Amino acid sequence: MERRRVVVTGMGALSPVGLTARETWENLLAGANGIVPISSFDTTEYKTKIAGEIKGFDPTNYMDAKAARRMDLFTQYAMAAGRMAVEDAGVDFSAVDQDRVGVIVGSGIGGMWTYHTQQETLFKEGSPRRISPFFIPMLIADIAAGRLSMEYGLKGPNYATTSACATSAHAIGDAFMLIQRGNADMMLCGGAEAVICPMGVGGFNAMRALSTRNDEPDKASRPFDAKRDGFVMGEGGAILILEELHHALDRGAKIHAEVGGIGFTADAYHITEPAPGGEGAVRSMRLAIEDAGLTPDDVDYINAHGTSTYYNDKNETAAIKTVFGERAYKIPVSSTKSMIGHLLGAAGAMESMVTVASIEEGKVHPTRNYENKDPECDLWYVPGSAIDADINVALTNAFGFGGHNVTLLFKKFEE
Repeated sequence: MERRRVVVTGMGALSPVGLTARETWENLLAGANGIVPISSFDTTEYKTKIAGEIKGFDPTNYMDAKAARRMDLFTQYAMAAGRMAVEDAGVDFSAVDQDRVGVIVGSGIGGMWTYHTQQETLFKEGSPRRISPFFIPMLIADIAAGRLSMEYGLKGPNYATTSACATSAHAIGDAFMLIQRGNADMMLCGGAEAVICPMGVGGFNAMRALSTRNDEPDKASRPFDAKRDGFVMGEGGAILILEELHHALDRGAKIHAEVGGIGFTADAYHITEPAPGGEGAVRSMRLAIEDAGLTPDDVDYINAHGTSTYYNDKNETAAIKTVFGERAYKIPVSSTKSMIGHLLGAAGAMESMVTVASIEEGKVHPTRNYENKDPECDLWYVPGSAIDADINVALTNAFGFGGHNVTLLFKKFEE
């Protein structure tokens, strides 16, 4: 069966360094810092007191106040990013077959703020009758996909992915496959996350995963650096619109880039720690390159998972060396998380947006805070400032607790 080509025609995002995809991208190029002291709850008793919080977000810029009250923050982020992606794509859904337009938007955890507030209500009031009838519809991870489909009348494939920090990369990969095989002509895909809350921070602290560099928030997220001490939690959302090539051309769409290939693997090793040497990451990168009909020599840039944790960074580095050999030292590798923190289930989509922007504009953003060389992390992580680069093919990696590995390959669009 001939595989249909899939292109990116719309992107929307909001992050700790920007309330739009454009603002996020420009601030990443500038090496901006989005890590600040947590303001959404009292962190006095918490080991970690910093995160990548979004500032200045007003959901009523994207929906009415009543609808916003009935959505968890992660869904609000998804709706905002979705609207921006639709506007960027310039699509009039009444002019396309809405039965063939779908939505796959995931969240690693879902409505944790909603769970927190409703649990507080139950304990304070002492009666389950005080629980909101909107509690479950606000909590469930699939509601963002459902809400977006209702907003635009999209009746194609509709569901959520949940694979921890690989969640939204899986969503994009699934959307790519559905369009490729002819089940849809257009897909909204990506993810959103909002778990900078007492249980979210407390839970990750309990497993000693978060940085505790509270006195230097701007220095806390330091992927690949020898003094890294854990990841920094972030929040936000990113939605990409993928479209079958001829469908996009027929409506005169602007094309940002092409989706070339995907690689999905499992470590089958440990609940949180990656397989030694990044064995699963090796296979996911190789699969994505093979799926695109390319070779490792074709890859010009890697947007790394780059979490700022000891095991991820050394194993991802080892995996890149295994796949690319000596050429690994010549490929720019950067971590978006160094500036915005780890968006968990939304990370893969956010970093896909960044990877597409890198291809489109020929620029690679820096890895912030790479200051102390680690002998196990010795690649070109683009420290200091952004660089210009001719990027025809780029990879972005996303790995999740449970041993989930996703690599997405994007390439410059050519008719």
